[in-house]
Amino acid sequence: MASSRTVWRKATRSTVEGDNCVEVAGASRVVAFRDSKDPNGPVLVVSRRDFGCFAQVLKNL
Repeated sequence: MASSRTVWRKATRSTVEGDNCVEVAGASRVVAFRDSKDPNGPVLVVSRRDFGCFAQVLKNL
């Protein structure tokens, strides 16, 4: 999923200092997450359905 053409977006609630940054990239069937402080580090890839469930849980916190 992650390639040189992958477009990563930083979370809107990430701080200006960059200490709590999550980036997200979407593809046709999956969504990927990574720590923006470590762009070459691990990437978590989940289905769009699972991402939707995750986002809903976060909205309800």
